[in-house]
Amino acid sequence: MIRVAVAREEGYFGVPVRALLETNPDMAFVGTLPFGNELPRLAARTWPSVIVIDTDRMVSQVLPVATELHSSAPACALLLLCDPAKRGMLPPRHRTGCLNFLLKTASAHLLADSVRRLALGERVVSPMLQAASLTTERGLTTRELEVLGLAAEGDSVKEIAGRLYLSGGTVRNYLSAIIAKTGARNRLDAIRIARKDGWLR
Repeated sequence: MIRVAVAREEGYFGVPVRALLETNPDMAFVGTLPFGNELPRLAARTWPSVIVIDTDRMVSQVLPVATELHSSAPACALLLLCDPAKRGMLPPRHRTGCLNFLLKTASAHLLADSVRRLALGERVVSPMLQAASLTTERGLTTRELEVLGLAAEGDSVKEIAGRLYLSGGTVRNYLSAIIAKTGARNRLDAIRIARKDGWLR
């Protein structure tokens, strides 16, 4: 039996994942979890095989939470539902081990098939999302967007370093590179520019 959970923010109603999956006899829906920093701790209570993440956050803002979740529960597969119309919701160009990517508009059959493949240890990345990711111009790397995303949430350099398993000096170097690449005056201006360009929510 594949234990499936959905992670989404409070008040956000996106894809009806439960309704799409609960008719499959090989799947058990174990709950809806609030997406955020507490997700790894809350997921440990339900032990899902697969967590479907349905949020309007950008991939760069999902990755730190996904990394922490993968560290605490490496056997749990993570499937992020993405909207290719939003540039910040495209998969990173460089393969990331903890996240899998599927269109928000995927059919019930494709969603169920993807969950089964993940439960077997396979990787899932929608070809359409992969193609869009390769053809979209990016000014910042995925790691730089991760750092900027955490900075946008108010995390300090020390907190960002802890969450991304980096040194404080490395985080400062990333922030300096981000400011230079975006032509920003400072960190707050870089966040404003990234949001305006569609890379941060």
